[in-house]
Amino acid sequence: MTDQPLYRDVLPAGCHWSLLIRRGHVLRLTDLEGGANLGMLLYNPGNPLERLNLPDTLKCQHTFRLGTGHCLYSDMGRVFCSIIQDTAGWHDAACGAANRALVERRWGRLDYQQARNEMHRNGIDGFLVELGKYGLGRRDLAANVNFFSKVVADADGALRYVPGATPAGAHVDLRFEMDTLVLMSSAPHPLDSAEQWPARPVAWEVRQAAPLAEQDICRDARAENQRGFLNNRLYHHQHACGHEHAQEVTA
Repeated sequence: MTDQPLYRDVLPAGCHWSLLIRRGHVLRLTDLEGGANLGMLLYNPGNPLERLNLPDTLKCQHTFRLGTGHCLYSDMGRVFCSIIQDTAGWHDAACGAANRALVERRWGRLDYQQARNEMHRNGIDGFLVELGKYGLGRRDLAANVNFFSKVVADADGALRYVPGATPAGAHVDLRFEMDTLVLMSSAPHPLDSAEQWPARPVAWEVRQAAPLAEQDICRDARAENQRGFLNNRLYHHQHACGHEHAQEVTA
């Protein structure tokens, strides 16, 4: 990965954004103040029906949480991105996003007319706004990952949010293995029970990824990941052949 970012910005507390990240680039997310939550959804921009599938992501890697060495899978068995570095240590992939009713019940209603940019937003509405930019809607919502949030299960299976699990400055690097539409929301985690509005800003930057090494921490972590990378290779080969054929036809 290159030292200098190609682009960097900050997603303010409780806000949302989206962008297309090309294959061969790294998205670095940084929790600036500690205790942030960054919800994320992933889609194939060439076919938005292909999207992040967290049940398969967890099942095929035999894990409940995400961290270094894990891959994020699509519902077609391909790898959107790989977690090549992570200083937070735990990212939630089970709890989804908060909706408007939950946020208003827990922290009260605070709209733009009252608070301007300090208004209370929720993850579901934020994702819907971003989906609308690409002609997508509610039926295109999927389960999202929550970066920088730690959720544990007790002996009875009840889930508990761990407040303050991520220190200020913690970061996670996502290396993208295919072109991906990325949706982000910095609204609070649905299990966060803080008395005061807990949203925190998250910095993000895009860098050029280094070429895959002979031994890769994500691809070679499990046989399932190796198969996922093979699925990606076949996908890119088919698209390259299709592009060449289209050039021949139009020549």
